[in-house]
Amino acid sequence: MRIHLFAILCLALPVGCDSVKTESKPTGTATKKALKIGMIAKSTTNPVFLSALKGAQDAAKELSEKEGVAVTIEWLTPAQEDGQVQAQNIAKAVNNGANAILLACSDASKVTGAINDAVDKNIPVMTFDSDAADSKRFAFYGADDSEVGKQVMDELAKQIGEKGVVAILAGNQNAPNLQKRAKAVEESAKAYPGIKVIGTFFHPETPQDATSEVQRVMQANPQITGWAMVGGWPLFARSLLDLDSNKVKIVAVDCLPAQLDYIDKGVAPVLLAQPTYEWGHTSVNLIFDKVVRGKDVPVMNKMELVRVDKIGLVKWASQLRDWGFEGIDPKYLH
Repeated sequence: MRIHLFAILCLALPVGCDSVKTESKPTGTATKKALKIGMIAKSTTNPVFLSALKGAQDAAKELSEKEGVAVTIEWLTPAQEDGQVQAQNIAKAVNNGANAILLACSDASKVTGAINDAVDKNIPVMTFDSDAADSKRFAFYGADDSEVGKQVMDELAKQIGEKGVVAILAGNQNAPNLQKRAKAVEESAKAYPGIKVIGTFFHPETPQDATSEVQRVMQANPQITGWAMVGGWPLFARSLLDLDSNKVKIVAVDCLPAQLDYIDKGVAPVLLAQPTYEWGHTSVNLIFDKVVRGKDVPVMNKMELVRVDKIGLVKWASQLRDWGFEGIDPKYLH
């Protein structure tokens, strides 16, 4: 089923609330008949998490049809990033009869207690994208954040000829994955004597807030020649397409339909795509392996980034289409 990312914001309501219940099993124990997963991403306003939801729903449908187990996803993601609300929603998932929880942490310190409480009630918790490494979660699926930060800086260095003034855009300052990425950008920049990093800039993770922060910093620091973005938040809006690509280059993480024009116009000549659909699809399969099949699941499950430049635009756009994304400019699908 084809979807438009922003059209599925309505999915903030619970999905699959009519899953089969059993009276004989303890709380959180899946049966051979049903598996209900409470899914809590960072925010419904960030398109990358909506694509993760699509992946989770597709995996649930595939497993239900193939395995004869009614797998359902209850979407309990806050509209805006809020670690405290996430903690409350973990408790809500427990009370709603979830058999497992899938979580991307906005603030590990605020959700760790709730994760541990859920696990103590026999409800396994898995994290994706942003981990809570000190919690009792059984597994994590996502990129190696230190490697991501290094990739961003190395790619940007190539684009600006290994010299210039660089700023780091880093999203939510409480998100452990983004902290690691930003730190890795700073450390990797030391390998380039001609590059000066003027600072790391945090912001609420919406396209509007991210764009405003970039514009504010650029106005105060017109000497900036490169942006190392550890997330692609402002590229979901179109305002930065007006940047002069001969003067400023962007390298960012994420590459979804709304961002493709930035590659095409040379403002962001390289984007490092997270297969965000797989956050949901792969994670649901791993949860199914552990909870239903009783398999051992590795604690760390690494997601590789995909380097996308102008040459690879058509191939990547086709991949997005195959994952169900709409809103892709037809010129990238020839």
